[in-house]
Amino acid sequence: MTYADVIVNITAHALDRPFQYRIPEHLRGRLEIGSVVTVPFGKGNRPVTGYVIGLSDQPALEPERIKELSEAVLGASDEEKRLTGLAVWIRDRYGSTMLQALHTVLPVKRKVRAKESRLVILQLPEDLAGRELELLKRKHQTARARVLEALIEEQSLPWEIVTEKLHVTPSVLQAMVKKGYIRIESTRVYRKPPLPEALAHGAVSLNGQQQAIVDSVCGEWEKNPCGRFLIQGVTGSGKTEVYMELIAYAVSRSEQAIVLIPEIALTYQTLMRFYHRFGDRVSVIHSRMSEGERFDQFERARNGDIDVMIGPRSALFTPFPHLGIIVIDEEHEESYRSEQAPRYHAREVAFQRGRMEGAKVVLGSATPSLEAARAGRTGELTLFKLNQRARAVSLPEVGIVDLRTESRDGSFSLLSRPLRDKMENCLQKGDQMMLFLNRRGYASSVTCRSCGQVIKCPHCDVSLTLHANGSLACHYCGYEMPMPDRCPECGSIYLRTFRAGTEQVEEEVTRLFPQARVLRMDRDTTSEKDAQLKILSAFASHEADILIGTQMIVKGHDFPDVTLVGILLADLSLNIPDYRAAERTFQLLTQAAGRAGRASKSGCVLIQTYDPDHYAVQCAARQDYEEFYRQEMAFRSMALYPPAGSLIAIHCSCADRGHLETAARYLRLFLEKILKRTNAAVLGPADENVAKINDIWRMVLYLRGGSAELLREARRRLERYIEANEGFSTVEIQFDVDR
Repeated sequence: MTYADVIVNITAHALDRPFQYRIPEHLRGRLEIGSVVTVPFGKGNRPVTGYVIGLSDQPALEPERIKELSEAVLGASDEEKRLTGLAVWIRDRYGSTMLQALHTVLPVKRKVRAKESRLVILQLPEDLAGRELELLKRKHQTARARVLEALIEEQSLPWEIVTEKLHVTPSVLQAMVKKGYIRIESTRVYRKPPLPEALAHGAVSLNGQQQAIVDSVCGEWEKNPCGRFLIQGVTGSGKTEVYMELIAYAVSRSEQAIVLIPEIALTYQTLMRFYHRFGDRVSVIHSRMSEGERFDQFERARNGDIDVMIGPRSALFTPFPHLGIIVIDEEHEESYRSEQAPRYHAREVAFQRGRMEGAKVVLGSATPSLEAARAGRTGELTLFKLNQRARAVSLPEVGIVDLRTESRDGSFSLLSRPLRDKMENCLQKGDQMMLFLNRRGYASSVTCRSCGQVIKCPHCDVSLTLHANGSLACHYCGYEMPMPDRCPECGSIYLRTFRAGTEQVEEEVTRLFPQARVLRMDRDTTSEKDAQLKILSAFASHEADILIGTQMIVKGHDFPDVTLVGILLADLSLNIPDYRAAERTFQLLTQAAGRAGRASKSGCVLIQTYDPDHYAVQCAARQDYEEFYRQEMAFRSMALYPPAGSLIAIHCSCADRGHLETAARYLRLFLEKILKRTNAAVLGPADENVAKINDIWRMVLYLRGGSAELLREARRRLERYIEANEGFSTVEIQFDVDR
């Protein structure tokens, strides 16, 4: 091939296209898709790094006008080529720049220096070294003498010992190399995350339901290499054991596995189980690791030193040469969606990578996302169900406390009277409990404490958000109204936003139960590295009776002596301005309830709420996913929200508020014009939930309804419109699909 199509490493929408370069003679036949190259760019021909995304024999313009690329980093693996192809798909699917997509999928290689271990080795025979040592001493070359004397005794020493302990500079060592006294050997060393001690290997014992899933998936491994599966299992049903058996089967076939988990720091128990099963063939990446540590884990994967990579969504791009299976645990979690461009969803990208590489994708959750659940019911995914706990332990008994009744009786405590009674009983038995404060939607919506009614947008059926100026606004369509004096439903004057936090809960618990040992786990108490692990370990070791926390305490933890879970202000998350509010609430409550009674002791859960009749609360109390799915899908179908309809959010930001409003208005006018004779609608522009961050103003528009392809084509035309108009050059615009 004579020409290479190169994406230059410059972040600018105007440069989000390939530039063609002539391949020099010495590099012809050696460049590949995904190769990193240096090219002369612009009028000054300044050297710029780029990525090869295409090769051709045909010039795109007159050959004499095509510049020659300068140099290349050779040896792109097949996996890097596939990841580059995945970046092209992400660019088309989510509407980012090609460069942003490439930076997302390609490992951090070449930005990070490889770590090396260097040995200083004696090159001279021992007798000759002794004579040279005496000569160095007579010449008072003390530094060289120290090195030679130490090497006569040890033969070789680590570089760090020689330079730091013997206080010898690198220049002295290089001079001794030239003299032939010593040689220096370098070997590549990988930065490895610390593994738990006393690793043990061994298979787990599966029950009948678990074994049936494993047999089914493994039985069609060859026939259906790109198979997609959903395991819907109640909390404690043993989904992780199923994952491990499937991964063990992949490893036995010399294939590798990626396991995605929502928040790495909160799943220590899950990591331990994988380490115990697969030993040092497992690695992990997470956000608190350095770039060098992350780089080395990807290199270990590329070199075949590990079989299993565990981590959050970025682990999805591990460059395994023979990927066999991708597991996404707790697939419903929001953290699988990127908040930065490209705003991809790990579930969709996993499906695409599985399709490209012939790898199976297994999703698992007690409360699957509606997108996954619908795909399981339409046959796009093979659906398996685990409807009993792995240890034959019954699900906890769940009760609902109506806080409206508590308020009418004059009790405004964060802990209702029924919950206080249960806590007293739990402490007397010597059991442990968890108090979960649902703070999603904290202080943003307005609720009537008498009837439980939330003030909603009449056009979008999401809660209105209270702003600092006292007005209520919809963040979908921009509808506004003044804060009312009375509840529009019942006329009560008791309209409230909630100001409760975990510290207030802790204060009340210690006042009511001074004998109890209490731990609190929230953003404040977990700011230091490994703080989460220390709190969870202390609770597991019975150093506390009560664990108080936000969402982070209800995700996947398994404490056998927890027999009581209290869910405070359960309905707060129903009131966030998001069409997924009911789904998020149901998932949170179900996951929280699943922390109780996971061993031989029976469990009890109390849900405190001002909206006890809401189907999300009722279904969570009964652990009834099917009924929740039925009611929620009916709402989505009527409103044309995903997965029943399509939605694209267009996020705009700019330092100039007036310019932002003008740009957003022009975007709306253009979209209305091209969608005029379709069934798609344009909502907004409206302020984002947080309208200003770091002096940057933020607004959002929504495209709703119509087919997914119709909205994708509208997005592509909008991108071309933005690129063609300079007025958008100071406005950052990002697209978010089905959000």
